[in-house]
Amino acid sequence: MIDRLPVGPDTAAPMAARVRAMLPAPTAVREVVAGIIASIADAGDDALRMHERRFGGGEGDLRVPADELAAALEALDPAVRAGLEVAIENVGAVARAGVGEDRTVTLRQGHSVTLRELPVARAAVYAPGGRNPYPSTVVMGVITARAAGVGEIVVAAPSHPVILAACALCGADEVHRMGGAQAVAALALGTESIAPVDVIVGPGNLYVQEAKRQLSGRVGIDGFAGPSDLLVLASTGADPHAVALDLLAQGEHGRDSLVAVVSDDGALLNAIGREVQALDRDRPTVAAGPKVLVDAHGLEAALAFAEALAPEHLELIGDAAEALAPRITRAGCVFVGVESATAFGDYVAGSNHTLPTAGAARFASGLNAGHFRRRMSEVRVGDAAAALAEAGVPIAESEGFAVHAESMSARIRQNRTS
Repeated sequence: MIDRLPVGPDTAAPMAARVRAMLPAPTAVREVVAGIIASIADAGDDALRMHERRFGGGEGDLRVPADELAAALEALDPAVRAGLEVAIENVGAVARAGVGEDRTVTLRQGHSVTLRELPVARAAVYAPGGRNPYPSTVVMGVITARAAGVGEIVVAAPSHPVILAACALCGADEVHRMGGAQAVAALALGTESIAPVDVIVGPGNLYVQEAKRQLSGRVGIDGFAGPSDLLVLASTGADPHAVALDLLAQGEHGRDSLVAVVSDDGALLNAIGREVQALDRDRPTVAAGPKVLVDAHGLEAALAFAEALAPEHLELIGDAAEALAPRITRAGCVFVGVESATAFGDYVAGSNHTLPTAGAARFASGLNAGHFRRRMSEVRVGDAAAALAEAGVPIAESEGFAVHAESMSARIRQNRTS
């Protein structure tokens, strides 16, 4: 079924909220996840193995040995390996472009502040299991972490040959066959056999995301990855067949995936709707998630709707739509032109496919080198102590911090007697 809705410049925000509300409310898993985390904190490896058995992880060692990774890589289909190597090259190039250099600012009083960017020491990439393996998620996480300068990179993933081969190809330092909230807890807290990490990234189910949320004060995270979504902003001249394929491709992510088209061309929307219905019948991998056609009262209304929805993926197709690219400010990733299918971004374009969902593109970014790095200031006051104390002491005293004021004033006396 395809829903069709109108939108004008003044109704973009409520219509975007209405479209988002078409997705079912998530199941409450907070207490279950809290219990899993507490058990890992209390019993370590024993609890981790128990939860793995409970949720289908199986028996045996969780750490994947190097010879098993090498064997998986040796057996990998050559075409898949070649594709992964293209992805590794492109994702790495884009990720390295996001790594900043140290910068020193000299202030008017004569002192300096250096902004230093430093990688975390140890990071984890969670690659989900579910219906299919996701070697592309291994690439997106491991290669970006490596480009950021992370010293040790750990992967938590199902023990699938293609996943293990991707881990070997990307050079992951450790691979553990585990998943779910228990894997996130083990990585964040550490166990007898797993050293804790500084950052955990990657998509996963509701339990995984809730575990990341509860442990976000303990480790860094990339964000909360909910159901995937795609909005196509199409204008006259767009190819209905290509748009329909892109919508259905996104629908392969599951029943909770939201796909929508907004356009000021009613005839184009009709054609896209017909193509979706015709193509959907012969593609069993596409889930029956929400599919929406939005009639916009002009391209400005279409743009306002796109900005209000803040989609994970936004495609601009058609000359007039593509011209809007510089004005887009709220999207996880923007794909411009009919050739720029979202699927390229999922695999080999070089942009990262771990993106903000559920409208979080208003404030969040896709996975990038910055998620594995932190900025630290290095301050050298020197001869500027007197001038800074003159400014800082009254502020400290106004806040009731007398010793802060004394600490700064002491530097003046030291300067005068030196």
